[in-house]
Amino acid sequence: MNLIEQINRDSIKKLTSEKVIPSFRPGDSVNVMVKVVEGTRERMQSFEGVVISLKNRGINSSFRVRKISNGEGVERLFHLYSPNIQINIVKQGRVRRAKLYYLRGRTGKSARIVERKREAAAVIA
Repeated sequence: MNLIEQINRDSIKKLTSEKVIPSFRPGDSVNVMVKVVEGTRERMQSFEGVVISLKNRGINSSFRVRKISNGEGVERLFHLYSPNIQINIVKQGRVRRAKLYYLRGRTGKSARIVERKREAAAVIA
């Protein structure tokens, strides 16, 4: 393993020891709480939408979330290992693509994503 990979792995271990990063996929609806600093005050700002892409690049991993706000599409890119965000999964979606960029051209009912069924608990007979 080269030195850069080792540094990336150590950095990820250090950042994930402080917080839990849930496992999510494109199509899932997530609520991302972002720490916003305004002068001396800081607050948490919510951004809820559908994950349209994931980029797995070690410490530089990121994901893009899209929502419709006042009839206008808004996308925001978040770094997965940033200490300034908290991720909560709202709903799991069932999609057949890794990148959901086709949602950019859709509005209304055609932009909806079907919810993925949860795995049923094993029944002991």
